[in-house]
Amino acid sequence: MTTATTHEPARRAARPPRASRPGPLTAVRRSWDRHWYAWAMVAPVIIVIGVLVLYPLGYGLYLSFTDATELNSAKNIGPVHIGASYHFVGLHNYWQILSGRDGDFYPRLEWTVVWTVSCVVITYCLGLGMAMLLNRPMRFRLFYRLALILPWAVPAFIGVFAWRLMFNSQYGVFNDIVTGAGLPAQDWLGTPFAQKVAVIMVNVWCGVPFMMVALLGGLQAVPGELYEAAEMDGASPLQRFFQVTVPGLRPVTGTVILLSTVWTFNMFPIIFLLLGGNTTGDTDILVTFAYEKAFTGVSDYSGAATYGIVILLILVAFSTFYRRRLTAQD
Repeated sequence: MTTATTHEPARRAARPPRASRPGPLTAVRRSWDRHWYAWAMVAPVIIVIGVLVLYPLGYGLYLSFTDATELNSAKNIGPVHIGASYHFVGLHNYWQILSGRDGDFYPRLEWTVVWTVSCVVITYCLGLGMAMLLNRPMRFRLFYRLALILPWAVPAFIGVFAWRLMFNSQYGVFNDIVTGAGLPAQDWLGTPFAQKVAVIMVNVWCGVPFMMVALLGGLQAVPGELYEAAEMDGASPLQRFFQVTVPGLRPVTGTVILLSTVWTFNMFPIIFLLLGGNTTGDTDILVTFAYEKAFTGVSDYSGAATYGIVILLILVAFSTFYRRRLTAQD
């Protein structure tokens, strides 16, 4: 017992001292010395993202907490500079929107959800059907693939203007077909319901090629042996579709539905270019309504910024919930 007690301090003294953790600046310096080339290659991307994304986002977040409008913002009138006179109002703008006091948010949100769900469902179904057709051996399959990808290759504003011309009540091809059949000409963009149907048609036309290409790649990744085994077990084509094709496409389906939902929810060009100012406001989704608040009449910069932040929060919440559900299913 005496020997053990005598040598215990010596053992403690013989232990090497623990290395102290490097501080943050030291860690950054070491990382720079070791990976300076990677940092140099990434720096331009970080700068571009900061200038084009983070700074506007931060400034928009700041404006959403103010009462900034065109009247109280800083401006130059000739040689005279008038300073900004707007004030910080906290969460007042968010309360006005989320409580429904502005009277605009929830009607636009309802139509935005209907618009998004309709476009995504129709686009996915058509894209899956075309992908399954093109995945089968057929003559001129390459030609069909190129023809169906054409709407994706054409710039969006050109395709939308072409549709706008076809919808024209005087010179449009749709009215030529209708009058040729002995029916009266129609005002295809004259009512809110017709406008909603038209923008869904155009957005589906623009979105089907992406969906088709993505799902076609997913179909080609499904092993053919699974179909052969299911057929040998006596599974019908419908059973093979639900038991082999749908599970095999699940990873691709989750990704394309998420991307298509985010893109469609914020699809500003289709509605703005197709309808322009020819709308009563019923066809405006949240993003087009935010644009009108910022650039129509007396510009309401704080209100438009608040709408932008709310749209961002909605999409972040949906994406987080959607990805968690997918992870839980896997």
